[in-house]
Order: sequence, then structure tokens, then C-alpha cells
Amino acid sequence: MMAHGVPIHSAEDIGMARRAGRLAAEVLDMIEAHVVPGVSTEALDRICHDHIVNVQGAIPANVGYHGYPRTILTSVNQVVCHGIPSPDKILKKGDIINIDVAVIKDGWFGDTSRMYFVGDPGILARRLVETAYEALLAGIGQVRPGATLGDVGHAIQSVAHREHFSVVREYCGHGIGRRYHDAPQVLHFGRRGEGLKLEPGMVFTIEPMLNAGKRETRQLPDGWTVVTKDRSLSAQWEHMVAVTPGGCEVLTLRTEDSGAPGPLSSILR
Repeated sequence: MMAHGVPIHSAEDIGMARRAGRLAAEVLDMIEAHVVPGVSTEALDRICHDHIVNVQGAIPANVGYHGYPRTILTSVNQVVCHGIPSPDKILKKGDIINIDVAVIKDGWFGDTSRMYFVGDPGILARRLVETAYEALLAGIGQVRPGATLGDVGHAIQSVAHREHFSVVREYCGHGIGRRYHDAPQVLHFGRRGEGLKLEPGMVFTIEPMLNAGKRETRQLPDGWTVVTKDRSLSAQWEHMVAVTPGGCEVLTLRTEDSGAPGPLSSILR
């Protein structure tokens, strides 16, 4: 079933998406202990690949996707997104890193990402990462039947701008289910009341990218890695959500989400 070109999933379908989403989230919980100074991003990739295949019995969705060579995406410091794991990229104290993972289980995709601190970050880095997480939760907090994607984007943008951070505009969230990237496109900026009206059964990711400096980005010659044009720090978090009759369900809950502050804790169930 479709609404305005967007798939409407049944309760059974959402159950399958939930299963895949929670497997992806479990990978991010698993890898946390390995994100330490001195480790290479390639080593992190290998650990995640082996866990997905040998422990979860799932398929790493990123391997071979449009030619992508690895299991996870590792975006360190000024890398906005799509960083390719490498044996030459060694994490050091004070780094911040986003790890983005997607899995396929029984034909359904699960996609999520989170930030990690490598040792103790600087004050700006910590504030950026924490604000990006708050922006994600603010966006999720708008998801309910009758709301619009403009409501979601406006909530995210408002949190970012309050802290004088910018929102990346070239990359966005997306529908997900039996297809990795589907309708709708979920922008992380916007105006209240504008855009697609949400209906129960819609499933999509919200994945804001916030920069400490200006919002402009550029892609490196490898064809994947995206960095801030002004070399400022960048941070991103991502969850999959389903619109439910009573609001929304987060399909990629992680351990740290249980401590979400205030009224937003009620939606992270």
C-alpha cells in the first residue's frame, strides 16, 4: 500500500523492520568497547562484519552497495558522512567518530548510526555531539499521524541553531523497509506544517548532521567521503522510526537511549 508515493507498512511488516533495526543497533552497542585510541577504522569494520555474519546471521547491507567496499561507515572529526574504514586511519585521544551500520535480515533493512568519543573530547566536540543527539530526539518527538516532515526538520534545525551550529542540507533521512533507500526524503531543516503529512505505517530514518562551522560540504576524490568545507567538526546520529496510530516507535533503540531526558524518554520505548 502507498500514500503519496510512500510505502505504508502493515503491523507485520513493521515487526520485520523492527527486528532488522534492533540487530543494527546491537552492532553499535557491541562495537563501543573497541572504539579506543590506537585502533584502526579497518579493525572496527572487520569486527562489525564478523559480528553481523557470524553472530547475528544477517547480511552487511553496505558491502557492494553502489560499489561501497566496507561493512560500516566511519566518519571521524571533520568527516560529515560516508567515511571509508582504512588501516591507515588510527583513532587518537580526543577524536569523535560516527559509525553507521546497516544490516539485512530476512529481506528487511535496519539502518542506524551513533557518535563515539575516543577518550575525552574537547568542550566544543562534546557540545556538538550532545546537541546533535538532542536534535535527533527533537525530530523524533514530532513524529505522529497528521504531523509533517516540515515539523521534523524545523525541530532539528531549531536545536542546532540555538547552539549556533549549522545543519548539513545535501544529505537526508530516507524511507526504509524492503528497500534500503525509499521514499520519503527526510530533510533536517524546514518549516512547520509544510511537506509530507505523516500517516501510520510509514517507516523512515532521521539522521541529522550538524557542523560546528558552516554547513557547506565537499566530497573527496574517493567518491564517498564527505567533509566539512571549512574543516570544522561534524556530528551525526540516526534512528529508524515507524509512525504508529498513537505517535511513533523507534525501531533502532540502543542502550544509551534509555537515558534520554525529559518527555522524549517516553517515545524511546
